[in-house]
Amino acid sequence: NAFAESFFATLKKETVKGNRFESFIDLEMTIDKYINELYNPRRMHSSLGYLSPDKFEAQAGELG
Repeated sequence: NAFAESFFATLKKETVKGNRFESFIDLEMTIDKYINELYNPRRMHSSLGYLSPDKFEAQAGELG
């Protein structure tokens, strides 16, 4: 799936690559923070009409 591959490439480039983590839990918390505080609320996607995933979901909820 191209969308999943794009997401994981972005995640690795912006969060994981070049960083050292003290533990698996540290890595997990970093990824969770990235997804919930940056990627979903702020990152605009051309496939979503240049909306963030959170805004797209909110807009879809208003229509349904």
